[in-house]
Amino acid sequence: MTTRLTDNGGTAAVEVRGLVKHYGSTKALDGVDLEVRQGTVLGVLGPNGAGKTTLVRVLSTLIRPDAGTARVAGYDVLQQPRQLRRVIGLTGQYASVDEKLSGRENLYMIGRLLDLPRKDARARADELLERFSLTEAARRPAMQYSGGMRRRLDLAASMIGRPAVLYLDEPTTGLDPRTRNEVWEEVQRMVAEGATVLLTTQYMEEAEQLAHELTVVDRGRVIAEGKVAELKAKVGGRTLRIRPADPGEAAAMAEAIGQAGLDGVAGAHVDSAEGLVSVPILSDEQLTAVVGLLGGRGFGIAHIDTHLPSLDEVFLALTGRQPAPEEPTDEAARPSRGGQPAGPDRAEPNNEKNVEVAV
Repeated sequence: MTTRLTDNGGTAAVEVRGLVKHYGSTKALDGVDLEVRQGTVLGVLGPNGAGKTTLVRVLSTLIRPDAGTARVAGYDVLQQPRQLRRVIGLTGQYASVDEKLSGRENLYMIGRLLDLPRKDARARADELLERFSLTEAARRPAMQYSGGMRRRLDLAASMIGRPAVLYLDEPTTGLDPRTRNEVWEEVQRMVAEGATVLLTTQYMEEAEQLAHELTVVDRGRVIAEGKVAELKAKVGGRTLRIRPADPGEAAAMAEAIGQAGLDGVAGAHVDSAEGLVSVPILSDEQLTAVVGLLGGRGFGIAHIDTHLPSLDEVFLALTGRQPAPEEPTDEAARPSRGGQPAGPDRAEPNNEKNVEVAV
């Protein structure tokens, strides 16, 4: 089973208040507040340079914030980093596996560092190799893996300890659709077992597939948050789409709606290519009024449905920029091989153990 939160964790697995991080004159984080409920996936969206990866690195104890507080799984990020690292997993944008070790040796080593008994570490390594379709390559050095295989191994490494909180920072960038689906299935499986996930992504499909709630960040600030449907409603509500029984009546139908002066209904327009009449609405009452008007005027309706703006449209409306699945630029120091930051904020090493790698 997935590691559960500590007794002092409460219902929020992640609690962030007023988090600030500067890189010189650049404010990577500028007073970020957010919460992630236990057993859910929070999707963090934002354009390049928004601060997403800086947030993940602070919450995983890789860098220290300049101000603010953060608690993860009941542990204070600044005051209890060692305890925290035992109950979190992290997959960053750069592979952190040892290329000279085989895939199985990498996973076994991490399992032993997490205090799994030898037998359990081997079993868990084999389980994850199978889940991520790496069994055939298990004994090959990671340096011989393709880019997609290394990514899958990195994801498996972050999950080997069944963490209570898992950080996925752009986890499927560069993966083929089949592998991406495998990653999604594994994330959903972990959440079903009680894990909590903080996911940064610019793939709108990924956010809609996995996230229970979304937080949109831009220039180091939270600019919107809520469920997917709630964010869509904030930037334009719904569109009622009506297909006339007689396609030739579409123009007359739109004119009737425009002239009726229904409360809150601005008008309608005809999509000639689709043969639809589109009406922006904000409530169920407006939908009922439009349909009632058309029925009262004798128009036949073949089909109606409502359409929310896409998540891409929401992202553009909130940030003024299109999402682009590229590497963020909000960090002054990137992780070196092994997942540790290359700059002066390197997390304190754990030199308490000597773990054999031979399996």
